[in-house]
Amino acid sequence: MKYNLSEITEVIQNRRSIAPENYSSRKVHREIVANVLSNAIWAPTHGMTQPWRFKVYQGKKVTELMNYLASLYEQKNPGEAFSARKFEKIKKRGETVSTVVVLCMARDPEEKIPEVEEIEAVACAVQNMYLTCTAYGIGGFWSSPRFIYSDEMREYLDLGEKDRCLGLFYMGYPEIDWPKSHRKPLEYVTEWHVE
Repeated sequence: MKYNLSEITEVIQNRRSIAPENYSSRKVHREIVANVLSNAIWAPTHGMTQPWRFKVYQGKKVTELMNYLASLYEQKNPGEAFSARKFEKIKKRGETVSTVVVLCMARDPEEKIPEVEEIEAVACAVQNMYLTCTAYGIGGFWSSPRFIYSDEMREYLDLGEKDRCLGLFYMGYPEIDWPKSHRKPLEYVTEWHVE
């Protein structure tokens, strides 16, 4: 065997989404974020289009981003659709989170690859981010509220007309015990077709 499969399996099975509300005040340093993103770009990419783009926010820039997101949430959810609790939750993240990576997809100008495959490539990159965070003992959380898919968000991020924002990836050191989880057994989700 080329690699230690038990260690790789352990990292995969211990990957968790840990919400920013469960992060301590300990900062995630730039070098660690760079390592996480360096592993992200080794995701599969059909046609080698490498569509992932990352916008890293740290320090006061996190607060600015969260304030913008809170105002965009309010704008996109008028009247009864607006939740003061959600609005405050978004703003509060600006005060407590040290690192947010905005996940973007740059559409191949020639559009030789279907858009869904470009989105899937970014999702694979995010899984690499999650696994690297897990190895560091850092919590990760991919958030994709509806309003991030808006033209306003695309313009705020200075993305091209066919590019997309696919979410926010929060990073932080958990102040809780690492969560446990489970999955359905393989036989519930697999069909074997063997001659």
